[in-house]
Amino acid sequence: MTDTMKRLLGAGSVAACCVAALPAQATNGYFANGYGGASKGMAGAGVAVPAGVLGLAMNPAMGHKVGNVAGFCLTYFRPDRSTEIDPGGPLIAGSYTSRNDDFIIPCGGANFVLSDRFALGAFITANGGMNTEYEPNFFAGFGAGSNPVGVNLEQAFVSVNLSYKASETLSVGVAPILAVQRFSATGLEAFAGLSANPGKVTNQGDDWSTGFGVTVGALWEPTAELAFGASYRTRIDMQPFDKYAGLFAEGGDFDIPASATLGVAYTPATLDRLTVTAEVQRIWYSDIAALGNSNAPPSGALGAANGMGFGWKDMDIVRLGAVWRHDARWTFRSGVSHATAAFDGPSAVMNSLAPATPQWHASVGASYRIDEHWGLTGSYSHAFDTSVEGTNAALTGVAQKVKVSMAQNETAFGVTYRW
Repeated sequence: MTDTMKRLLGAGSVAACCVAALPAQATNGYFANGYGGASKGMAGAGVAVPAGVLGLAMNPAMGHKVGNVAGFCLTYFRPDRSTEIDPGGPLIAGSYTSRNDDFIIPCGGANFVLSDRFALGAFITANGGMNTEYEPNFFAGFGAGSNPVGVNLEQAFVSVNLSYKASETLSVGVAPILAVQRFSATGLEAFAGLSANPGKVTNQGDDWSTGFGVTVGALWEPTAELAFGASYRTRIDMQPFDKYAGLFAEGGDFDIPASATLGVAYTPATLDRLTVTAEVQRIWYSDIAALGNSNAPPSGALGAANGMGFGWKDMDIVRLGAVWRHDARWTFRSGVSHATAAFDGPSAVMNSLAPATPQWHASVGASYRIDEHWGLTGSYSHAFDTSVEGTNAALTGVAQKVKVSMAQNETAFGVTYRW
């Protein structure tokens, strides 16, 4: 077995060990705002500028730009989720804060330049953000509801990445994806009467599903100053959550939506230490019935083909980032991003279970090269507190106001080895 194959298998083993330990992280909806410390230090940017081995998840055409490198990282994620309910309806009034605020998230991967034309990589990334656990159960006012009430969704993606350098200015890449997701819900007994399958709404323990997709990307560098990047990740057709066939539309179906990203990076010839980058991304949440179907008013019974969803809309994200290569050892990064709202006020009641409200993210980061082989990368990201409030008389019977809020803090630290 060649050294390259041994390293690739080792990276895959690290990825497999991480799958079962991937909770939420800084998010747009529930998609991660960037992958790896370098991308996170630029508020998620990375489609037109290299962002380390995990940045291949942003653009699989970056294999030759990333080079021969292996990396392992840990992210400390701390979300603050809350729900406020006014009196005057069946929901139990009060201020509620979700438990479980501290998460440690591992990640890792490796990339190998095989020739002047080909590079091969393997890595693991994750999504999250739909995680709540409230007590007491504010839905118990409907006559039923165990403690705690909440949901948990975790998604991990194991990718093998192939980059091809077609010319000195154009590279393309493809990354097949194995997706694994886990879901659980508790305390939703009050919703059983709204379901086409009332025995599979809540308290069924963890349910797992798998699916396959692919990311494709391109990098065009027409001059030494300009780079353009583009990537597209297909919708991932996942196995249904059979244990929750009465909660999610289409009998427990919960596919992962498609996303597309376009970006540009500029490195001034007179100041080549600096690179600035801008990109736009769209996530097609509304295509997933469990997320996009209406709940104000309900589109249909929970679990049915037209079953009630979370009322999520397609999301557009704009990012601005900068890289400053201070010297041979230090590189500094910063960035800001803004996302459109995932849902409107009438869907706030349903989204107390998944308050994906953050829209603004700001990040800083740095890398330090210890020697020829070893390096360190760190970043800090903050998602500013954002609230959505509204009423949903179709669910509660009266105009009882609910406000959901979330803020997020995330610190990432990684170690890299180059050869």
